[in-house]
Order: sequence, then C-alpha cells, then structure tokens
Amino acid sequence: MREKEQKVGKLEQLQDNYVLKTYANYPGVMFAKGKGVKLWDSDGRKYLDFASGISVCNLGHCHPSVTAAIRKQASKLVHVSNLYLNEKQPELAAKIVSNSFDGMVFFCNSGAEANEGQIKLARKRGNSCGRNKIIVMQESFHGRTLATLAATGRSKYREGFQPDMPGFIHVPFNDLQALAAAAADPAVCAVLLEPIQGEGGIVPAKEEYLNSVRQLCDDLDILLLFDEVQCGMGRTGRYFAWQNYGIEPDAFSLAKALGNGFPIGAFVVKRKHCSVLGPGTHASTFGGTPLACAAACAVFDAIESEDVLENCLKQSEYLFAGLRDIASSVGGIKEVRGKGLMIGLEMEVPAGELRKLAAEKGLLVLTAGENVLRLLPPLVIEKKHCDKALSILRVCLSNMRSGV
Repeated sequence: MREKEQKVGKLEQLQDNYVLKTYANYPGVMFAKGKGVKLWDSDGRKYLDFASGISVCNLGHCHPSVTAAIRKQASKLVHVSNLYLNEKQPELAAKIVSNSFDGMVFFCNSGAEANEGQIKLARKRGNSCGRNKIIVMQESFHGRTLATLAATGRSKYREGFQPDMPGFIHVPFNDLQALAAAAADPAVCAVLLEPIQGEGGIVPAKEEYLNSVRQLCDDLDILLLFDEVQCGMGRTGRYFAWQNYGIEPDAFSLAKALGNGFPIGAFVVKRKHCSVLGPGTHASTFGGTPLACAAACAVFDAIESEDVLENCLKQSEYLFAGLRDIASSVGGIKEVRGKGLMIGLEMEVPAGELRKLAAEKGLLVLTAGENVLRLLPPLVIEKKHCDKALSILRVCLSNMRSGV
C-alpha cells in the first residue's frame, strides 16, 4: 500500500509540475482499470461508472470486441494519410450512412473538429450568395476551438478569449418565434443546435419546435445542422437523437462514443450538399486512420449484435421510474428529464455536492450547468446496476436533506 501511495503521489507531482491546469482534477484519485460498467482506482476501490467518460464509453470500458479490433489493426497498419485509400475508412462511412441518411462522411478527431467542419460547410455554401451567419442556441455547447466557442451559448466558456469570432446569432432554445425573427436576417445561412442540450442541462428539443425549425430552414433554403457529439451513438435508444423526431438534418456531427474511447470524430452531409466541400477545401491529418476506423467499426457491430439500443430503452424506463420515485419520496429533485440514458436531474440541492457524495459511495456521475446532476451510464448497464445507483443516490440525497 505504501508503494502505491508513493507512486500516485509521484504522478500527482508530475501532473502538477508539467500538465497545464485546465481541468479540476480530483486529488488522490487515479483510475487504473476499467471493465464494463466498473472502474477501479489505484487503491483497488471499485466504482460504478454512470458518467462513461462523458458519454464516450457507451459500450462500457474495454469492450472485448472493440479492444480486439484495436489490437488487430494496430499490428497491421496505423496511419497512411488520407492521400491513400485505407480499408477501414470506407467501411465505417458506409456503416454511419446506413444508420442515418443518404450522404457522405468527413472524418476528423473530435467533436469540436466535427462542428468546425459543419460551420465551414454552411459558410462555404452560403458565401456563394453572400450569406454567412449561423443561428445557434443559448446554453449550447459545441467545442473549445475559437469558432465552436463563438457558437457555444454558455458565455462562461468564452470569457478571456474575446473577441468572439463573428457570424453567430444566439437565440433561446425551444423558442421558435425567436429563431424565426433571427432567420429574417438575409445573411443567415444555417441553424446549428443540439437535439438534446448536454452541458446546458440535459434539455431535449420539443418535437413541435424541431419539426418547425426543419420547415423554416426548408422555406428559407438554409442548412439545418445538428450536434450529435454527446447525444448520438445510441445514447437516446436510437443511433442519433434526431431520429426520435421524425426529421433529418442537412448535416450532423458525431464523436465521443463513435470509437468508445478511441479518438475519432466525423460529420455527415446529405448527398445533395456534398459538392460544397471539394478537394482542398477541408482536411484532417489524423482523420479516419485505419486504427480509429477499425475501433469505430467494431462499435457499430457490437451495438447491432448485442441489442444495445433495445437495452438502452429498457434500462432507461427503469431508471426514470426509480429516479422519479426518489424525487417524490425523498425530495430535492425539481425535475427528471432527458431521453434514453441521457438523464438530467434538476436539483433543489447543490448538484456538485451530491456528485461528490455519490463518488464517495462508489458511484460516478456528472453535473451539467450549475444545478443539474447528469447521468450518462454505459448503454450496456443491467437492472442490478440501476438498482445500485438508485440506492446510492437515495441515501446521499436523504443525508443531504436531513443535514447528515
């Protein structure tokens, strides 16, 4: 035990001395192993992970078939650049398209890059006729690059990085009247939004609103772009959250769970818009490498062969019922909302404190905004995992309410 403490202490010192302090790390906690829905820290303590690396490990940690695919491909070919064909990239593109809409895929490394690509698509198309403004939502989150920061609706993320990149109009989410008023600007070329806002507090788009936005974009001949980075890849019980609404965007981004932990991002463009970005207009050195695409292909195969989407919906129904029972019997929860296994609890008590207490009892959860507890468990959870999580949250919330 003494040796482990010394090792962790040394690593913490190296972290403190050499890694930029852009994250608020939990002191003394270092995860050493993961399997399925569980994590173990360096002391051997076990945790139930209802965060999934922020909706990244949707199949759980170290999924056997994904791990096997990475190992196999790493021994064959890792990188050759996009100047050449590689066997895994077109295979993955076909899987994405067959599970979304008829279009074409651009590969990159992250959600921010994928959203940058969508922004470039919209401006390239719009600039041909003098239109380059994009309507975005308040409380949204689209990434940390300068363009995606300017598109992000939570101003705290932009503080200190001004001037904001111009060309973005922020309007309230789920407010069609405000969006229509902004769209009256003849320079508008697109609308970009999350079908379910993640960092903004797990707020789903209203069905009537999203259908009306689609119609408005059609009427004005502007693009409708969706950010599916957090809410995609099965998180809502469908491959992509927009599939719950009966409409299609003109393009959408995905990343996070696409590689189940291996970095890969992409955006998908409807075929009628594919000529907008021609040769030389956009690129990514590490986008769609054989290794990244092999991992993502294995993710799609596992989702299909293991009935992951069906399980997501089943466990979602059970979790929502349990959480609403806690809200009514214990109190402290104003609202339980979300879709599938993307769940937000709007709290009447400090969400950050509840998150900390849950971690002390072996349950990892997240916050979203200042007063929302966010649950993003792996889509492969079972009833027993839900029961344990509900039990821990009930105890923690009861203790907070009673002042224990």
